[in-house]
Amino acid sequence: MSENAEPGEGARRDPGELPAEVREAVPDYDDEYLDRVSDRLMYSYDLDRDVVVDGERFEMTAEMRVRNQKQFLHPALSYADHDMREHVFVRRVSTPSAAEMERLVEFAHDVADDRVEAHEEHYGTDVTVVVVADRIPDGVADFVAGFRDRTLLKFGYYGHYEVNLVVVAPDRESLVASENADTAAAFRLWERVDRPDEGFFSRFAKRFWR
Repeated sequence: MSENAEPGEGARRDPGELPAEVREAVPDYDDEYLDRVSDRLMYSYDLDRDVVVDGERFEMTAEMRVRNQKQFLHPALSYADHDMREHVFVRRVSTPSAAEMERLVEFAHDVADDRVEAHEEHYGTDVTVVVVADRIPDGVADFVAGFRDRTLLKFGYYGHYEVNLVVVAPDRESLVASENADTAAAFRLWERVDRPDEGFFSRFAKRFWR
């Protein structure tokens, strides 16, 4: 980042600085904004482009898998294992509507039905839908800001899954997100991503910090 650049506005990281296996796994999105978002996600997420899921097309998808494991003296003696996942789906539109956001919520529930592996070691899965727009209508902002949708699996014994929404208008430096959509930090390029406090239950904010 140059000395005069605003937080989040610096040039992309020189690809030569990255390990070869990371460079090869990151798609080229032919989209400056999504390319810079991928710079924040690449270390912790598996990225893909131009993906169609249940008839819905997304310019970017990302998946993160995390296992928290406590050990007693030796790695073989582990206990209290917890699995967490996040599936992120990103699409560009001109002007989103509240009806479209509601339809994407239903899409997210269908994804959860297909992909959540409910078992005793499953702690939580997030399904996050991100809409990149030219502008954010007031009705959409109100819907997203007030949105929260968490489903307990077997009364929480098998963890939970949560649907999150993010709508961002990067040219206007405007973003609105549902309460627990932590992935929104990766899309707010005009702000610096600060080093978070440590801790497994910090919802993995450090996955964006480099």
